[in-house]
Amino acid sequence: MNIFKYFLVFSLLVIGVSACNTNDDTLDPQLISNPNTAGDNSSQTGLPVISFTNTEHDFGKIVDGVKVSYTFKFTNTGNADLILSQVKSSCGCTATKYTKDPIPPNGEGKVQLTFDSSNRRGFNTKIATVVANTQPNTHVLKITAMVVNPNEL
Repeated sequence: MNIFKYFLVFSLLVIGVSACNTNDDTLDPQLISNPNTAGDNSSQTGLPVISFTNTEHDFGKIVDGVKVSYTFKFTNTGNADLILSQVKSSCGCTATKYTKDPIPPNGEGKVQLTFDSSNRRGFNTKIATVVANTQPNTHVLKITAMVVNPNEL
């Protein structure tokens, strides 16, 4: 019975070592062609490309309780219609509005973020994630503000 245990341990050891084969069986990169993920060549593959004028905005100092808005503008610099499927904000205090119609190549669109500063004293950074039919499919917009009491301005 003791020999059986040794045989079993030896067999498992042999299987384990052979399973850890270190031969390099990777494919030659020349054989793989996936233009949708191979760098930033979207304009050559017929995909839309979203190009924002800017992706950050600082409201500076604002009074507690005030709602402020900023509109981010973008252009479709790709070769197909651009479609924004969703704009998600990082906080319930930030509302979003965005162009919902398809944007043709060289067309323009907008994403508006509205920040409600009620009970948000101090420095605030809010993020909105734009989801589109681009590669990559998410784009981040950021707004910041210093929320103060009215007598601190």
